[in-house]
Amino acid sequence: MLSDGVKYAGNRQLKIREICKDDDAILAGIIRSNLKKYGLDIPGTAYFDDNLDHLSDFYLADKEKRYYFIALECDEIIGGIGLAELEYFDDCAELQKLYLADDAKGRGIGYTLIRMVEDKARELGYRRIYLETHSNLAAAIHIYERSGYREIEKPSGVVHATMDRFFIKDL
Repeated sequence: MLSDGVKYAGNRQLKIREICKDDDAILAGIIRSNLKKYGLDIPGTAYFDDNLDHLSDFYLADKEKRYYFIALECDEIIGGIGLAELEYFDDCAELQKLYLADDAKGRGIGYTLIRMVEDKARELGYRRIYLETHSNLAAAIHIYERSGYREIEKPSGVVHATMDRFFIKDL
């Protein structure tokens, strides 16, 4: 589904659209809050990424290789998910920064966002999608495994040194 799509999560209307500059601060807050909650507000995680406060700059700079979906309920940002080209695997995108506000968790929204980012990856010509996460994020790992991702050994090109779980899926 393209931007401005509408899906339903339970009885609530979920709107999905492309990231814009006005989303940056709210999204960075959601991401940092999640990482802090799970003890991952430490170097080697997205918490300290230079571009975390300006994600729209990164994702909008090359729409042929990157994309970020923003999820909203009642016109309020509740999370998002992105993808970008991964250079150390052929024809592969990296699923990036899937984070949800606490009140949005447990309602299937993560699965919806994963399906959307996989569809977008296919549309952009990728044949595989990779992700990295941490053992502290058990709910996320559960979602990834149920979505068909298989665990692999740590690739040599990993940027977030603290991440300790690595997954890939053929699209």
